[in-house]
Amino acid sequence: MSIRLKIVLIVVPLIVATLLLTGVSSYFSARNGITRIAKEFLGFKSQELQKQAESQWTLLVENNLTERKEMVEATHAAVEGYARSIVRSATELILAAGVDGTVVMSTADLSYQRGEQEGVAALAAARSTDLVTLRIAGKDRVAQGFWFEPFGWYMLVTEEWTAFYNQVNEITLRTGIILLASIGAGILLVLLFASYLTRPLTRVVGTMRSIISTNDLSKRVVVEYRDEIGQLAQTFNLMVGELEKAYRQIKSFAFKAVLAQKREQKIRNIFQKYVPKDVIDRFFENPEGMLVGENRVLAVLFSDIRSFTTISETMPPDDLVSSLNRYFTVMVDVIMARHGIVDKYIGDAIMAFFGAPVKRDDDALNSVLAGIEMADALKGFNAGQEAMGKPAFHIGIGINYGVVTVGNIGTEKKMDYTVIGDMVNLASRLEGLTKIYRQQLIISESLHLKVKETFPCRLLDSVAVKGKTKGVRIYTAKRALTSLEKEAWEQHNAAMEKYYARNFSRAAALFGDVLRILPGDDAAKILRERCELYVRNPPPAVWDGVEVMTTK
Repeated sequence: MSIRLKIVLIVVPLIVATLLLTGVSSYFSARNGITRIAKEFLGFKSQELQKQAESQWTLLVENNLTERKEMVEATHAAVEGYARSIVRSATELILAAGVDGTVVMSTADLSYQRGEQEGVAALAAARSTDLVTLRIAGKDRVAQGFWFEPFGWYMLVTEEWTAFYNQVNEITLRTGIILLASIGAGILLVLLFASYLTRPLTRVVGTMRSIISTNDLSKRVVVEYRDEIGQLAQTFNLMVGELEKAYRQIKSFAFKAVLAQKREQKIRNIFQKYVPKDVIDRFFENPEGMLVGENRVLAVLFSDIRSFTTISETMPPDDLVSSLNRYFTVMVDVIMARHGIVDKYIGDAIMAFFGAPVKRDDDALNSVLAGIEMADALKGFNAGQEAMGKPAFHIGIGINYGVVTVGNIGTEKKMDYTVIGDMVNLASRLEGLTKIYRQQLIISESLHLKVKETFPCRLLDSVAVKGKTKGVRIYTAKRALTSLEKEAWEQHNAAMEKYYARNFSRAAALFGDVLRILPGDDAAKILRERCELYVRNPPPAVWDGVEVMTTK
């Protein structure tokens, strides 16, 4: 916002506010005065009409003529004649109405429109003497009336609303014109003053812009006034002189900075192939902090190609490397799309984690989605393999969720940003269990607790992996189930409850129902065979349902 505009925004409201307060005050004073005079004049006519009616009736009473109809009618005519005599304009109207609002006397021809008679009748019933606004003969009127009991008349002295407030409206218009003219003149003067005041500043700005566009530091500003603005111009000239001296040094520093930035970007481009981008960013922000590990809850994923040794023996080395690179590309794209970090390639295996260095609320869900989408993406990859006459790949995926240690691990000469701990080892064991349970995806119990409300899950077993004595329940999961799969999985989970309750015969029957729904279901087949074995040879009393694994 320019200084000129700021001056205008400060001064103009003051001028406008002053003029508005003065004009509005004058307007309301004039309006109130004129309105009061008009009301008093209307009230005066109403009072005079009432006096005339009362005097005419008094004459009848004094002469005992109140019972003579022709004399009463003559009195009515006299009152009407007086009413006509006090009417001074074509817009005035004096009328008399009965209790029901019917017009019995009027100084001009009129006929009610819809709803108008009811309004007059309401005033007559209330015996109102207040100044009111009502509609008569299709026009808004200001009226004041009174009830004259001897005649049974409600008399109204009225004036059209526009005529009653005509002078007030003229005052409003004139006040508005004067205010607008005053405000316009005030704004014009303020603009001229602001332009005169800020002209030297505008020249300073123009010179600065010229220097910026041309890089010509020899330009100076003319000092016009011997005041603060003149001091500003003189100071600006001194500053430009000093900048001219430092310009060459600044160019040198800028050149060195560009070279350093290019070197940094080159380093980033090289190491992003080996280290996640987020890790590199954190390193440049805080190099010392990257040497410190931390404990963090995250998801760890392992995937492995089944029978890769057999596949490698049947393919030429160049075809094998080409297929493996395309496979890694497909799998890594899925992992990274779900905000995962590829930790390392272990031969044909992939290790990845979700939740470091950037922690997200949906890391657990993303890890399972990555596993499901890797299995889906494998179908497209295998279609390409088949089209090229190459063998299909089959994979197993294990995912665990828990506390691990994450950070740069290694030596000063070689480091890896990785995760370590029992939870990592368990994730690797889960991947190995996919071969035994013949499932593409197995997740741990801790991960199941995080995702069970989002994905349908199926309990496979309770196992103690190699090197551990404590069991952990393992599950498989899908993005969605068919109607048959949903029925089968419900039966399977019900069978697992019977299995852990040592009701092996009933569990075997339920697993048989699963196989009838999904013939060839590997998980149900394995557990039914185990239940049939336990029916013949029950496990010991201390059996807790945990299968101890002696291999990976």
